[in-house]
Amino acid sequence: MIVTVTLNAALDVTYLVPRVELHASHRVTSVSQVGGGKGVNVASVLAQQGRDVVATGLLGGVTGALVRADLDTRGLAHRFSPVAGETRRAVTVVSEADGDATVFNEPGPNVTEAEWHGFLADLRSLLAEVRPEVVVASGSLPPGIPTDAYAAVTRLAREAGARTVVDTSAAPLRAALPAGPDVMKPNRDELAEVTGESDPVTGALRLLGQGAREVVVSAGADGLVDVTAGGEVWRAVLDKPLSGNPTGAGDAAVAALAAGLADGRTAREALVDAVAWSAAAVLHPLAGHVRAHDVSRLRARVRVTRSSPADPAASPVQEDRRAHPAP
Repeated sequence: MIVTVTLNAALDVTYLVPRVELHASHRVTSVSQVGGGKGVNVASVLAQQGRDVVATGLLGGVTGALVRADLDTRGLAHRFSPVAGETRRAVTVVSEADGDATVFNEPGPNVTEAEWHGFLADLRSLLAEVRPEVVVASGSLPPGIPTDAYAAVTRLAREAGARTVVDTSAAPLRAALPAGPDVMKPNRDELAEVTGESDPVTGALRLLGQGAREVVVSAGADGLVDVTAGGEVWRAVLDKPLSGNPTGAGDAAVAALAAGLADGRTAREALVDAVAWSAAAVLHPLAGHVRAHDVSRLRARVRVTRSSPADPAASPVQEDRRAHPAP
């Protein structure tokens, strides 16, 4: 069982248009509205890959009701805590011409101290009930939530015997480190922002020194870099870049990392899956969705190298051609 935490859930509204142009009117080809936010997307991908998962977090208002209804329609198990404020919307405009996406993220509801403490109590109860192997905490924080929110979630998960994956940025990322998350998953820009280091390995080592137990950095078309507590540096990338909608790629990678933790997979095995799941998400027009057949065929296209921080020149690793069925 995996539990995902989304403190700033959203109603994801996606517009498909022929082409995106500044200062112009656009005729929308299609529109979709689905429950989203990073942790919800992670839960959606995990469910599509056959994993037992429960999504939790905060929802409120008319938009929150729409998110709950969508999750019910999709059969995605959820236990969200209520807030009085209105859950945000995230609007994505996707160009049919090139697949590029433009995203507008609202800030989210103002959460009171009482609502925050109510959520922590609800989370403690949920973890005691379902006893997950892994807890994933993803995304931004809405106004009113303390900066160290993900540190609190990490500590509750550890008390319940679960390992943690944290995917956030800026101040919440820094504040989560002292709690010792098992995996931190920033992207390259987020890592540079909090460490001042442009090199992913150097930046990841800084996070390890501040409490993270493993750091996986997403670098877009350059794939993923995994720096483990033991000093290994794994790099995995698809043999050729894909075009499509990248907005849910990072969430799909987090889903694969969480599944790998739950299954006790090696860093290398989990990283290969993370690249394959991430690439499969790019091929789907909606965030939080992957197709099993895409994952299967893309896994064979992942290329892996290994090095150490003391020897940054990566040495090729023989690709394991045995089938690794999607978890």
